[in-house]
Amino acid sequence: MSISAINVRNQFRGRIREILEGPVVSEIDVETPAGLVVTSVITTRSVRDLGLTVGKEVIALVKSTEVSIAAL
Repeated sequence: MSISAINVRNQFRGRIREILEGPVVSEIDVETPAGLVVTSVITTRSVRDLGLTVGKEVIALVKSTEVSIAAL
């Protein structure tokens, strides 16, 4: 499944590995089949509205107007 009705080109299918729920925002870690972990920060209300739970299969949609690079 892919989401094509919105303007997001980078999509990562995976399962929720961890949810760090806060009073206003929460961090969601999504692990792809290749082992890549994508972290999203969304409102805690959205976590509840979407019914997100550890182990649930989701698609992480990544859209960015800027990519920053830091030297190691």
